[in-house]
Amino acid sequence: MESPEKISGNQLCLLVFSFIAPTVILVVPSFMEEISKQDSWITIFPAVLIGALNVWIMIVLSNRYPGQTIIQYSSQILGKWPGKFLGFYFLYFWINFDFIILDQHIQFINTVFLISTPSIVVSLTLALLCGIAVYMGIESIARCNEYLSLLIIASLIPLLLLMLAESDPERLRPVMSKGIVPVLQASIFPVAYLGQFIILGWLLPYLNQPKKAAKFSFISLFITSGLVFITVLPLIMVFGPLTRKLAFPVLSVIQYIGIKGSFERLEAFAVAIWVMGYFVKVSLTFFIICLSIAHLFDIKSYRNFVVPITILSVIGSVSVFVNSTDLSSYLRETYPSLAFSTHFILPLLLLMIDTIKRHWKKSVP
Repeated sequence: MESPEKISGNQLCLLVFSFIAPTVILVVPSFMEEISKQDSWITIFPAVLIGALNVWIMIVLSNRYPGQTIIQYSSQILGKWPGKFLGFYFLYFWINFDFIILDQHIQFINTVFLISTPSIVVSLTLALLCGIAVYMGIESIARCNEYLSLLIIASLIPLLLLMLAESDPERLRPVMSKGIVPVLQASIFPVAYLGQFIILGWLLPYLNQPKKAAKFSFISLFITSGLVFITVLPLIMVFGPLTRKLAFPVLSVIQYIGIKGSFERLEAFAVAIWVMGYFVKVSLTFFIICLSIAHLFDIKSYRNFVVPITILSVIGSVSVFVNSTDLSSYLRETYPSLAFSTHFILPLLLLMIDTIKRHWKKSVP
């Protein structure tokens, strides 16, 4: 048997933060502004409500099936074969997600930093490091992230302060001039990313203090949501309507600060935030994929799949989309609804079915 690995509550909190935050703050604001315009900052509030409900669902399921991942207790809730079918769907979703985030990493690095570097080199260098981290185990990823997440936060604070210096609050007006509907429509984008708290379904079995799972999960939610809020707000106040036309709006505002202010080449901070966050994100995705395969086929060690998944990820990342336009269209038009149904609707259905079954058993004499 493989020795059980454990992570602390603080490590869980920081893992989820690093998994979600860098992507949201660097990519999503342009999608939000395209629909809700200057009211983009308001979309965070309905997203937080859905995110909190998502966290609660994952915590309740974990408490009912302690020590098991969502792949394992799905079969207990739905039955063996329906549960296996749902498990295979989750596996497909995470593999597809893996291809997309690695391709996103390629597009970012090729746009900002290494313009002429072949895509496969950019993907391979990150995938190899992530594969090594996953082979070392979830404890190693969590310990590494303790330092990386602090570096991410330390890099963001001065950038946010410089953004505020260039902000114009008048760009936030008029507030909700077209009503609440555009705000609710645009909230699907932060909801799609805050819904990534579904990873708790794979991480909570490794928590060394299960009774504190809710505490640390909700702390992570509010830290991540707060960071998104204090990033989007000054971003709109700096660029206004121009935000929707930028592929990486936070990167653009950092470059703008570097030109207008006393500092230069501040985009290096954005690159550092992205690479550190994506190292954790891809590592956790690899871990979830390998763990899902192991549980679907009742194999003791998930480490047996690290090498093939790393190779598959590199190949998939360079072939999943033809160019950045296709990637952007997918993230704007397809991913939000797919993520909402996978991250939120499916766990909710699992909880509802499990609750009905438990009440049914109690009512039967």
